[in-house]
Amino acid sequence: MSDTSKKFWRWVIDIAVIIAGSGVYALGVHCFTAPNNIAPGGVTGLATIVSFVTDLNIGMLITVMNIPLLIAGFFLLNRGTMIKTLIGVVVLSVMTDWLLKDVPVYVADSGGGILAALFGGLLMGAGLGIVYGREGTTGGTDIINKIINRFKPEIKLGQISFLVNAAVALSGYIVYKNLDVVLYAIVSVFVQSRVIDGLVYGGLEGKFLMIFSEKPQEIADRLLKLKRGVTLLSGEGAYSGENRQVVCIAVHKNEYVKVKRIVKQTDPNAFVIITGASEVLGKGFQKLD
Repeated sequence: MSDTSKKFWRWVIDIAVIIAGSGVYALGVHCFTAPNNIAPGGVTGLATIVSFVTDLNIGMLITVMNIPLLIAGFFLLNRGTMIKTLIGVVVLSVMTDWLLKDVPVYVADSGGGILAALFGGLLMGAGLGIVYGREGTTGGTDIINKIINRFKPEIKLGQISFLVNAAVALSGYIVYKNLDVVLYAIVSVFVQSRVIDGLVYGGLEGKFLMIFSEKPQEIADRLLKLKRGVTLLSGEGAYSGENRQVVCIAVHKNEYVKVKRIVKQTDPNAFVIITGASEVLGKGFQKLD
């Protein structure tokens, strides 16, 4: 198969997955958050609030609110990502207003809004995680984040998202006059973020270990039996001035306990630094696409 054919089919698969992910997200909005007046942050939350006040369809409002952001994105961001984002926004709007209109919704009794927040956040987070996995978005604050990150990379995206979601939550309190729905919105946003991280990074997370020992080669030889690449870095002690070798290895989360055991058995006096790696890509791990 030629490179052109591979790119074409990858694009087709990307679009199909983005449509599916946007549908899962729309299901969370239609069935759980919107019927319970939960504004789950971002443009979707804002559209939920405006819909409550005006009786306009949430999907239509999502599209209208995204128009200026989409225009800005096409000028400032990658065209391929923006095309996928446009598809995600359209699918989200159409499914929320039309394709899912006959699907039963969950309306919580007094004090039961926590279930709506949890399941709504679960579905919305799953949908976004699926979409992000194919380099797409559902518009809204994702576009704002990408634009700000391009011009101000020193500003953390988590800070931007928090401020936007906090503003939407505050708007919900002003409109609904109910603190409960604000707290439910915070729960929903938190669940979304955890599910997204789990889907996007969960299977790729690993551990990176730097091992300082008097027996670096012996440790390296034993670690190689795990079928993992091991690197020996040359270093010099600042105090002693002695040349030392540092053993470096990246492993899956479920393997690093075994590595620690090997190090302890080989050199109980070793000094080990263990850090989390959000992604480990390459031979022996997730394929680098």
